[in-house]
Amino acid sequence: MKKGWRVLLLALAVAALGCGTAGERRAAVYDGGVKRTDVDTGAAHGECADEERTAQPGVADEREGAGMQWRDMKPSGALSLSYATQFAADFYEGGYALLTIGDDERFLVVPEGGGVPAGLDADIAVLRQPIDRIYLVATSAMDFFRALEGIGSIRLSGTDADGWYIGEAKEALAQGSMLYAGKYSAPDYELIVGEGCNLAVESTMILHAPEVKEQLERLGIPVLVERSSYESHPLGRMEWIKLYGVLLGKVREAEAFFAEQTAGLPDLSAAAGEKKRAAFFSIHSNGSVTVRKSGDYVAKMIELAGGTYAFSDLGDDNALSTMNLEMEAFYGGARDADVIIYNSTIEGELHTLDELLEKCPLLADFQAVQDGQVYCVGQNLFQESTGFGEMIRDMNRIFTGKEAEGLAYLYPLR
Repeated sequence: MKKGWRVLLLALAVAALGCGTAGERRAAVYDGGVKRTDVDTGAAHGECADEERTAQPGVADEREGAGMQWRDMKPSGALSLSYATQFAADFYEGGYALLTIGDDERFLVVPEGGGVPAGLDADIAVLRQPIDRIYLVATSAMDFFRALEGIGSIRLSGTDADGWYIGEAKEALAQGSMLYAGKYSAPDYELIVGEGCNLAVESTMILHAPEVKEQLERLGIPVLVERSSYESHPLGRMEWIKLYGVLLGKVREAEAFFAEQTAGLPDLSAAAGEKKRAAFFSIHSNGSVTVRKSGDYVAKMIELAGGTYAFSDLGDDNALSTMNLEMEAFYGGARDADVIIYNSTIEGELHTLDELLEKCPLLADFQAVQDGQVYCVGQNLFQESTGFGEMIRDMNRIFTGKEAEGLAYLYPLR
């Protein structure tokens, strides 16, 4: 699309947003990347509102849903969730779904060809299927789209090709079916509007740049803040695939995938008998050590796999899931651990035990080093959100001495 046409679209969107008075109660309706307004919210619409509708040729008139009232919509069920607590989905007759994310985000997913019901609460954003021009900034969500064969619905990426470990994302960017549209704090607004973006999926980092979220919404781009990182249970994070199943109209596929990935996964957290103590850490260039707090999902994975987290006394005194320790404190807590796992996602992957000891010669005193129980997690794990079940299996193989069966995300340092 030529730059001039993009600018014209941008101007039309901004002009439309200027219509109306502060006293009007309007429910946001997003369609094709352009923000419109619900015509039946109890407020009078004047000449400006009529111009807003007629200025957008090819956009279905929202009055198509004038015969539907939100208060009369009949529930037909709810999405079944086993672990996730940070979102919910309620279904309504006709293929509608109301997504609730956290405490303050609600989206009505309207089936393709369906009308928008009148009388929506002002905080409900409307998403019309197909939702197929997504600006994806939350890297943890890409793997869910891959698993649902929905990467084609992502037109814009907040991460360039060299930042992806997921091959399908790298290939889409290389071929041009996906475009880099800037990181979360510096999006290319002109490109996003010009490409007809109909949903921005942001990570919680956007909460540190609220002006960006506000600008996207002013331009008619609905913003969904991906909160899977707030899930304390690792399988709760993975269960977010069901949310994307709702967005893509692939609920059954998402449920089947989740069931397959968790089938036969043992919860050994309450198993009797002696358990292996494990530490999960990374070492910074300044000598400090980053570890997970006891309530973090990685600590939970260790427990689910039948181990004991070496730093089980580190509480959740703030929202951060990690904390930095001086080497002396780390030495005291992990020296006698049976297994140590190096987190490569912060300082880069290691390939040999010597590389780890170069970072910290004191580790040579650790029991796990002397016993050859040192592992590294590949950098791809934290983008491959569907792999948490397999990561638990990896840990269980290590804790039970069954490494020969093969590991998916961990590898030994020798």
